[in-house]
Amino acid sequence: MSILLIDIGNTRVKWARVANGQLTKQRAAVHKGWLAAEFAGQVIGHARGIERVIVASVAGAQVDRRLVAAARSASGVVPQFVVSVRRLGGVTTAYAEPWRLGVDRLVAVIGAHALVPRRAVCVVDVGTAMTIDVVDARGRHMGGAIIPGPGLMVESLLRDTSGILKRSAGRSAGRGLFARNTRAAIELGSRYAVAAVVDRAVREARLVLGVSPRVLLTGGAAPAIAALIRSAHSNVPDLVLRGLAALI
Repeated sequence: MSILLIDIGNTRVKWARVANGQLTKQRAAVHKGWLAAEFAGQVIGHARGIERVIVASVAGAQVDRRLVAAARSASGVVPQFVVSVRRLGGVTTAYAEPWRLGVDRLVAVIGAHALVPRRAVCVVDVGTAMTIDVVDARGRHMGGAIIPGPGLMVESLLRDTSGILKRSAGRSAGRGLFARNTRAAIELGSRYAVAAVVDRAVREARLVLGVSPRVLLTGGAAPAIAALIRSAHSNVPDLVLRGLAALI
């Protein structure tokens, strides 16, 4: 059986196929402005002969409808969309209203729990937003935090702060927290801020759990901050897809 797994975020779509029990390498693209034809050509078209399509999407109803239309036209398969519930894939969430938990967060936690069984894990997903979630060794999702990602921090400063856009013109140059031009000060400041939150979250998780969690880093913007995180961590770019694979 060949199964196509799709993770649709706010900015990027990631996909891979499970064939003969093995997950293929993740592929990714920015999906802004895509219609059904782009999803059919870029995503569905690379997985001929698929029998199932399983999706985790936080991109909204319009994007989801385009994906459904693409899958039907290119493969005749109707995608199955994962939704957040109290218990799924060996994980139980402590969220008061489970349906409010972003499905990408839940599936990433499922992937982490499957990848590192019987260990507490802190999942850090850095994209348009950064989410941090903690799951204990028994698969109990303790909750999490949502923070603007580094790109969103930069965008909001340039858009909503008077005069800074003009002063930030030019090429970013500099290393370390204390930059020598405005563009670098914005970009590096956002990355350091995000990395600092991760380190604080790991300390908080240790207090809540009573043990040090494994830290798994994922998401399209993760490479930009990985070197700034002081806590020991592992990079798992396809963590959401691994979570979807765990649900098969």
